[in-house]
Amino acid sequence: MNSSNDSLAMQRITRLVDENSFIEIGSLVTARSTDFNLAATDTPSDGVITGHGLIDGNLVFIYSQDASVLNGTIGEMHAKKIAAVYDMAMKMGAPVIGFIDCAGVRLQESVDALDGFGLIYAKEVAASGVVPQISAVFGSCGGGLAVVPALSDFAFIEESKGKMFVNSPNAIDGNRIEKCDTSSAAFQADENGCIDATGTEDEILADIRELVGMLPLNNEGDVYTDECADDLNRACESMDAMKGDPRYLLSEISDSHTFFETKAGYARDMVTGFIKLNGMTVGAVANCTTVYDEEGKESEKFDNVLSAKGCEKAAEFVSFCDAFEIPVLTLTNVKGYKACKCSEKRLAKALAHLTSAFAGATCPKVNLITGEAYGTAYVAMNSKSIGADFVYAWPDAKVGMMDADLAVKIMYADASADELAEKAKEYDALQGSVMTAARRGYVDLIVDPADTRKYLVDAFELLYTKCAYTPDKKHGTK
Repeated sequence: MNSSNDSLAMQRITRLVDENSFIEIGSLVTARSTDFNLAATDTPSDGVITGHGLIDGNLVFIYSQDASVLNGTIGEMHAKKIAAVYDMAMKMGAPVIGFIDCAGVRLQESVDALDGFGLIYAKEVAASGVVPQISAVFGSCGGGLAVVPALSDFAFIEESKGKMFVNSPNAIDGNRIEKCDTSSAAFQADENGCIDATGTEDEILADIRELVGMLPLNNEGDVYTDECADDLNRACESMDAMKGDPRYLLSEISDSHTFFETKAGYARDMVTGFIKLNGMTVGAVANCTTVYDEEGKESEKFDNVLSAKGCEKAAEFVSFCDAFEIPVLTLTNVKGYKACKCSEKRLAKALAHLTSAFAGATCPKVNLITGEAYGTAYVAMNSKSIGADFVYAWPDAKVGMMDADLAVKIMYADASADELAEKAKEYDALQGSVMTAARRGYVDLIVDPADTRKYLVDAFELLYTKCAYTPDKKHGTK
């Protein structure tokens, strides 16, 4: 049962949902204001189509702004329609998907429109952690409207026509749009930290369908979202050789090699996304040192250190997973912190957020050490000391305070080169090996890279019924 409306806004909805599953709500609503001769203007659906449909049989609620009606601007009734979608989604426990194509506040309605903005913000905040929220920017999304995708759990932007900004490029001192288009999809995806992917409309709609299929429908939903046709004991080949790029590792571990990456363009030294293990959706956080292109050649290199952007990206992702009781897997390969002035300005705060996210999360947590795990940078990456349920490691992993060569140079500053080399071997054996960490209980199991999948499947199966008790408090402050 679809509306006869053939606008682009409706076309986007029908291309997203299962065939003939969309039912429009509030199609007869129009603008209520009569100021500035607005009553003489035809405002069908007040510029936003709202309703519900199915994605692979899963209920979703949708709003899609119609730029052909008053440029899709937000007025009183427009906002109330969106708020009503949120209210119904909260009652039914189903995701909310918003398609944004809007020129901003409807000037003819002034304070009523402003109140409408606030109403939308309030509904997003109320729904946060209760139902997944997904936004897609298909047109303009400027000023205060940029808060809407930023408050969503996942956001996409169309690569050519999508524009997102708080201040327009020409309003920024020293900048012009010809110099740097800060509203472009590419800039926003790489710099603002809330865009998961860019692409054509069809690519974004396909991504949203895949994402909805991987997520629990609400915070009481089941993480078993699919049947597993893959071999649970399948050997994972080339894991050790490709360990620098966790995108490869996660794809290799996952059922049918499924990996959905989030915030793909932002903080590329930290990878986040979703995999499947025996049909269970698992959130993944991983340090990245190498990016391979489609031909298997290195396209980017990073030091295995924590950056401020990387910590913020990971912390936000872990918080989302914990809110929806999605298990978290970390692939750890880190030796310290990024040393640059830009990162140093907010690195301590970002580290605090990351540490708080992992330590405060009560969802199942498993850490796999694939390379180095040194110092407090490792502690923040879901170590056993801040609450990991299981810590696994590959045989050649290094776990300790720091690299043995650096440690002995500090401990034996006046020693000769031969003595330093000898002490480094001794330090590595006593304090830097994965075996030493395992003997002290900080690593639960040393696994061969090829056997990684079957051990992770077993770990998350065991943790499915995990129940953790936390102190009675309103919420943390970090």
